Amino acid sequence: MAKKEFTFKGKTIEELKGMSIREFAKLVDARTRRSLLRDRTHEERVLLKKLETKDNVKTHARETVIIPSMVGKTIRVYNGKEFVQVTIVPEMLGMRLGELVPTRKPVMHHAPGVGATRSSASLSVK
Repeated sequence: MAKKEFTFKGKTIEELKGMSIREFAKLVDARTRRSLLRDRTHEERVLLKKLETKDNVKTHARETVIIPSMVGKTIRVYNGKEFVQVTIVPEMLGMRLGELVPTRKPVMHHAPGVGATRSSASLSVK
């Protein structure tokens, strides 16, 4: 069985890479389209310039929309504590970098601490 080729709104990845950002913006939802059609922020311009020359780039620009020229690159996105490595695949087109790197960990509840229950109040605390 042959592997199915990826398409985004009927366009192959090669066709998408040949498009300008304005043409790609017509294929995404309204919120993403409006941010793509606005001028890029300084951080986004720096990120795109670095991605042209090298791979594995660090960034704090979590609001950056993933465009076709980023596919196949590795980006390290800051989550507030550390840089998390993300490899961009075609299925991520139109998403934002911040969606891929959560900033909060799930809460892990353990045993109650001293003073949390009436029985623990009678224990001696040394």
